[in-house]
Amino acid sequence: MAEKKFEKALEQLEEIVRKMEEGDLTLDESLKAFEEGIKLSRFCSDKLDEAERKVEILLREGDALKIRPFEEGDGGSGEP
Repeated sequence: MAEKKFEKALEQLEEIVRKMEEGDLTLDESLKAFEEGIKLSRFCSDKLDEAERKVEILLREGDALKIRPFEEGDGGSGEP
């Protein structure tokens, strides 16, 4: 369910950016859209931080945490 909320927030943020880039909003509408965009951006950032913390926990080996950068195509085997 959290994933759906994240995806919905991201879609809303993309829509706000699209409308603002069109340049057809009044100053008041632009300020309201910007405010909503900031809220959505913070929500998405918090969710991504939460996911990163969960991944770090999953990578924990004993008392040491082995953090390595994600590489596209990484099969998640733990091997570089």
